Amino acid sequence: MRDVLPHIQPWCTDGGRFAVATVIDTFRSAPRQPGAAMAVSGDNVVVGSVSGGCVEADVYEVAREVIKTGLPVVRRYGVSDDDVIAVGLTCGGVIEVLVEPVDVAGFDAVADAVDSGLAGRSHRQSR
Repeated sequence: MRDVLPHIQPWCTDGGRFAVATVIDTFRSAPRQPGAAMAVSGDNVVVGSVSGGCVEADVYEVAREVIKTGLPVVRRYGVSDDDVIAVGLTCGGVIEVLVEPVDVAGFDAVADAVDSGLAGRSHRQSR
């Protein structure tokens, strides 16, 4: 997440709404670990990555919907024998991604959580 933070700070300054997708869990082989993030602005600008390119197109579409609805979504991506042509990971792993809306009011909470993580403690412990 800290990789995308400098890019999304101006989006808050501009007062826009955007979505942040964060890897929240991985199973087996995964291209990115929990905490990896991708953000999509209301103007369709994308920064960051949750899978190194495997599922970003679908995460982008989910983020666009989250921006419209204001409702968070959790998606699981992986490849199974029954579903090899669907969006998934070619490495055989599985990732869970939380896509959540962020606006000016919510940005401070996101920044605080990142700062807490960088300091090596959970957000809850920092209060």
